[in-house]
Amino acid sequence: MGKFISYLKTKSFRNNFLAAAITVAVILFIAFFSLRYYTKHGQGLNVPALKGLSFTQAVSKLEQLGLRYEVDSVYIMDTPPGTVIDQDPNPATFVKDNRTIYLTVSMNKAPNVKFPDVLFKSFKQAQGIIESYGLKLGDTTYKPDVSKDVVLEVSFGNLPIKAGEMIPKGSRIDFLLSNGQGNEEVDIPTLVGLTKDEAIFALRNGAMLNLGTVSYEGIITDSANAVIIKQDPFVTDSVTKVKIGTPVNITLSNKK
Repeated sequence: MGKFISYLKTKSFRNNFLAAAITVAVILFIAFFSLRYYTKHGQGLNVPALKGLSFTQAVSKLEQLGLRYEVDSVYIMDTPPGTVIDQDPNPATFVKDNRTIYLTVSMNKAPNVKFPDVLFKSFKQAQGIIESYGLKLGDTTYKPDVSKDVVLEVSFGNLPIKAGEMIPKGSRIDFLLSNGQGNEEVDIPTLVGLTKDEAIFALRNGAMLNLGTVSYEGIITDSANAVIIKQDPFVTDSVTKVKIGTPVNITLSNKK
């Protein structure tokens, strides 16, 4: 032990220790500055805000900043095609040069979905079902029926549609619903003397009846002013009421 302590006091030990310390310091210095150079310490930029831009605008911004990009696409209803709807990293994130920015862009074409079975379901239930399939509610019309607010028919583009048919996501679906008044009766209106348009208004808004067949008697020189001379059904001593939704047939003439 005494010899070791004596060695620590020698000039040889001091020289070796100093050389070793300098060597370690040089290695650490080189390693530190090499790492700073390799990682470009302090050099970088903030990611620009790209959401809401067109894909072309977003790419132009990234290329100007020397950033790379990768693209994924997804369909979003009511979003113009080719619009950036998401990005990673988020705007204002500090990144190194040449970093890859991941973009999510809206698709040009809607994918098809299989139309669900909504017939004879309640309006609220059917609406929830089609919306869960990415479809939208279009027009709603009513038809006399004992049940109320039940889906009797569905159509897409004015054509009937059945469960299982493929249609574009985001399509509008029209419902024909029951009005709950199928068993009620209304008075038969008197249509004789009215024009066709006046009769339609009286049937639908006053009596909740439908226009049936339209026929003409004699030569019709002015169809707009032709008046009804006959109707079926019409009021008799034994028949004064019909069920809601009953069609009423009319005969028009220009004769006075």
